[in-house]
Amino acid sequence: MSEFKLKIGIIGGTGLDRDSSIIKDLRLVSVDTTPYGSPSDDQVICGTIEGVDVMIMGRHGSKHDINPSDVNYRANLWTLRQLGATHVLVTTAC
Repeated sequence: MSEFKLKIGIIGGTGLDRDSSIIKDLRLVSVDTTPYGSPSDDQVICGTIEGVDVMIMGRHGSKHDINPSDVNYRANLWTLRQLGATHVLVTTAC
């Protein structure tokens, strides 16, 4: 039986990407356009938290200039899946 490897994609709002101290083996991965258009950002933060692979994408882009109604959610999900995410968590400030 093959072993399942959990990889969590996180789409966060403002502030989630500001404290990277909990992320080990941090690296920025450049991403391209998807069949659904461009994702919110051209880079995704990748690394591990407590031994679990994570990929973090800012919902509003690195410049925080994308309004909630303009976020290309399908492109963001496609990007995380292409990077290997098995699960996706989405946070909000509300």
